[in-house]
Amino acid sequence: MSAGINTYKTDLREIFFTLFEQFGFGQVAGQAPYDAWGPDEAKAVLTETYRFAREVLGPLNASGDREGCRVENGAVFTPKGFKDAWQKLYEQGFKTVAVSPDHGGQGAPMMLQVTVEEILSGANTAFNMYPGLAFGAAEVVAECGTPAQQKQFVERMLNGTWGGTMCLTEPHAGSDVGAAKSTARRNADGTYSIRGTKIFISGGDHDMAGNIIHLVLARVDGAPAGTKGLSLFIVPKLRINADGSSGGSNDVTVASIEHKMGINGSATCVLNFGENDACLGELVGTVEHVGMSQMFKMMNGARIAVGIQGVSLASAAYYNAVDYAKDRKQGSHFTKWKDPSAPRAPIIEHPDVRRMLLDIKAHVEGIRSLIIKLAMHLDKAKQLAGKDDDAASYHRGQVEVLTPLVKSYGSDQAFRLCAQAIQVYGGAGYIQDYPVEQYTRDSKIFSIYEGTNHIQAMDLVGRKMGQAGGAHFQQFMGDVGSFVEAHREHPVLGEAVKTLAGAQEGLMSSAMALFGWSQDQGRFPLIPLSANRFLNMMSEVAVGWLLLDAAVIAEKASASVSADHPDKAFYEGKKFSALWYARNVLPNVEYAARLIAAEDTSPMDITDAAFASV
Repeated sequence: MSAGINTYKTDLREIFFTLFEQFGFGQVAGQAPYDAWGPDEAKAVLTETYRFAREVLGPLNASGDREGCRVENGAVFTPKGFKDAWQKLYEQGFKTVAVSPDHGGQGAPMMLQVTVEEILSGANTAFNMYPGLAFGAAEVVAECGTPAQQKQFVERMLNGTWGGTMCLTEPHAGSDVGAAKSTARRNADGTYSIRGTKIFISGGDHDMAGNIIHLVLARVDGAPAGTKGLSLFIVPKLRINADGSSGGSNDVTVASIEHKMGINGSATCVLNFGENDACLGELVGTVEHVGMSQMFKMMNGARIAVGIQGVSLASAAYYNAVDYAKDRKQGSHFTKWKDPSAPRAPIIEHPDVRRMLLDIKAHVEGIRSLIIKLAMHLDKAKQLAGKDDDAASYHRGQVEVLTPLVKSYGSDQAFRLCAQAIQVYGGAGYIQDYPVEQYTRDSKIFSIYEGTNHIQAMDLVGRKMGQAGGAHFQQFMGDVGSFVEAHREHPVLGEAVKTLAGAQEGLMSSAMALFGWSQDQGRFPLIPLSANRFLNMMSEVAVGWLLLDAAVIAEKASASVSADHPDKAFYEGKKFSALWYARNVLPNVEYAARLIAAEDTSPMDITDAAFASV
């Protein structure tokens, strides 16, 4: 298969179901501030996005991976076709669907934007990282910057005139952001002289935009140590002239780019700021030492975006694997395995292949539901702010507790599911003739960047579960419980719903164990030892709940559809996704709860020397 042939596939019917039938896009759209939007407009946008993904981005995915980026004379050049795709992306407005009209956007609900992002990312993850980072950086300036900064930077970063990055990590300080050594020296004119080195900067330089606006964490002279002493600065690659145009160099240089396992079309840069003491930045807003809280506005959005990246590649791998399994003939049907003259059967007829495909299908559908549900909470919080503050607070709280689940579960499962898609192909999946090997390589980074998944787990158990006196977590559990009580006697799904109830009980018992350990200094290490397991448990409860919710809706809708209508099979698929997950994944939650209760401390008890004798 040629590297330039498009291999991206998705199912718009599945996306439409989740958006419109499960989460009621039409109940959010059509009301302020989303007055101009409705299901018809959303369907038109998604259909056009899929066309663009298939025709423009998809054909560049494999070729961009093979070619990668290169540095010439200190400048990064992206793979062939990327610059033209950047231009077309912004001309057609895909990146500003949910942007406020105040900044040149279309003002759609975030529920629509996340589905647009899934399609764009699934077609070409590496490419979509560049505009994604510019979008996140622009949001920070829009929310935290001065009016002058908003006017100067935001719309240009949102319309593709300028790119953007987030610059946290330093050579000696990865996840330990507070150890950053980059400095900012106050100047008489209100600017700051920036000096330092940042590594692993995605999109740190490229040839697609006229300028790149870096958001840089640095410590002002005399600031306290740790994260509390960090400030956030707007540092353009090129100086900005008085008329808003880009000028000469701002002493930001590319030291190198990384050679990676995947996302090779995305330039991951080492950037030096102020090697010649000529790098100028301006404080985001007017207050020093609040850089981490400002940056977290971008980080939270970026973590949701990583979950979207995860489901986008797992979904693309799934639909490619289904197509391959329908076409590839190998062996006879299992009912005729002793008959050497039996015709060769498509491998989708083999039980273990069907098991693998249904496992991928269920996870993809459940994670997509989780992401769109989070986006729905964002939209409703925005709608209700100032009108019903209690309801708005509930929705904001659910965004808080669901974000680490979306990031971690979406990313962990993406790598596993893409690898499982390779297994469906067999040896063919391991070679570059098919896209699943690239999807697998590209997806590995998702569990690492934007805060490793252990950081997400500690964020959940150390911060999110205790927010508002534990109310946000309790409301999540209450929502699951209400669903269980409403559907435990469902004629088709009742037993699966009861399995969900058992998983919910296991999750609650583990939550109580975590709380008990937090009050006991001697058992405190059990919290980081168990945090990842707990996050996975909570993710499985959430995904199992949403799959069953979708199946309840599908069962009801199926009753009014004729036997020969295509939706009959579609709705049946929703039922079996939920049943598979409830029968094969949710029981793991109760088992994991028993493991947490056992309080195993072997990783802490083993000595360093006992890990290896070499």
